[in-house]
Amino acid sequence: MTRAFNFSAGPAALPDAVLERVRDEMLDWNGTGASVMEVSHRGAAFEAMAAQSEQDLRELLGIGDDHAVLFLQGGATQHFVQVPMNIAHGASADYVITGHWGARAAKLASQVCSVRIAASSAQGGFRGLPAAGDWQLDRNAAYVHITPNETIHGVEMHGLPDTGAVPIVADMSSTLLSRPLDISRYGLIYACAQKNIGPSGLVLLIVRRDLLSRAPDSLPEIFRYDRHAAQRSLLNTPATFSWYVSALVFRWLREQGGLQAMAQRNQAKAAALYAAIDGSGGFYRNEVDPAARSWMNVPFQLRDPGLDSTFLAESAAAGLIGLKGHRVVGGMRASLYNAMTMAGVGQLVDFMADFARRHG
Repeated sequence: MTRAFNFSAGPAALPDAVLERVRDEMLDWNGTGASVMEVSHRGAAFEAMAAQSEQDLRELLGIGDDHAVLFLQGGATQHFVQVPMNIAHGASADYVITGHWGARAAKLASQVCSVRIAASSAQGGFRGLPAAGDWQLDRNAAYVHITPNETIHGVEMHGLPDTGAVPIVADMSSTLLSRPLDISRYGLIYACAQKNIGPSGLVLLIVRRDLLSRAPDSLPEIFRYDRHAAQRSLLNTPATFSWYVSALVFRWLREQGGLQAMAQRNQAKAAALYAAIDGSGGFYRNEVDPAARSWMNVPFQLRDPGLDSTFLAESAAAGLIGLKGHRVVGGMRASLYNAMTMAGVGQLVDFMADFARRHG
C-alpha cells in the first residue's frame, strides 16, 4: 500500500512511525493482552502511560509547576464556552478576532459571559492582523482571548502583545507543538488534538493554577477545570485511545529533536510552498499579508476558479489529498502540520508547477 500525502486541515495526518506503533500494539498493548481501548483508565498500565505523557509534554514545552496540564474531551468548540464558564465569572472578557474561529469563540462565549471585541480584522476580510496599537483592551477584563493561527484564512500571529496583568487565553489547536513556546506568557492554552497532537476526541488544556480558583461554586463539577486537575484528568472516563496516540506523538517529537527542530522544518515547508505560489506568475495566489502568513495552513486560489475541480481531481490521482479549501473561502488549502514531510511539500510544489504549465 502507498500512503498519500495528506494535507487535510483536521483531522489531519499522523506520523507514519506513530501509526505503525499503534498497529503493532492494537491487540496487545504493553503486554496486557488487550488493546489500550479495552483496559481500565484507572488501571496501573494506563495511569503509568498518562503520567509519562504529561511528563513528556511538560519537557517538550517547558511547562513549569505553576501550570496544570489537563487531557480533556469536547473539542475546542466546547471549550469556547467552558473557558469563560471557569475563569470569567462575573467579569467581561476581551476577544481579538482574526478569523472564523476567533469569531466563533467570541459568539459562543457571549452566551455565558460579557464579551468585548477588543480588535478585529474582519473589515479587511481576515487577510491580515489588526495593528497592535489598535487593540482596545480593558485592564479589568477577565482575560484576552486570541486565536494565534486561523486555519481557514491562513492568518497567524507571530508575536504576542503586552496585555499587562490580564491573562492571555489562546486557542492553539493548529499550532501547539509546532514550535517552542514561552508558556509563562499565557494564562490558559487549549487545543483540540486532531492537527498536531493526535486523533480527534481529545483536548489539551494548559492553565495557570491560580486561574483554577475562579470557577464559581455553582458550576457543575464535570465542567470545572479545578476538579479535573485535582483528579489528574481522570474525573470521568477520558478519551483513552486519543490520549494514548497523543502520548506516542509526544515521544516521536522528542525523537525528532524536539520543538526547535520541528520549528525549523515547519518554517522551511511553509517557505517552499509560499515561494511556489508567489513565483507562479499569478497562476496561484495567496491573499494574506506576508507578515501574517501561517506556517501551518496555506490557502491559495487559482487564477481560473473553473480549474478548481480539475486541480483537486488530478492532485488526488497524484497522491496529494485533502487540498480542498474551506467552504468559507473556497479555493485550495494545504495544511503543513508536523506529520507532513518536506518530501510531501516537494511533491505538491512539483505538481503545482506541472499543472500550471499544462493549464496556464
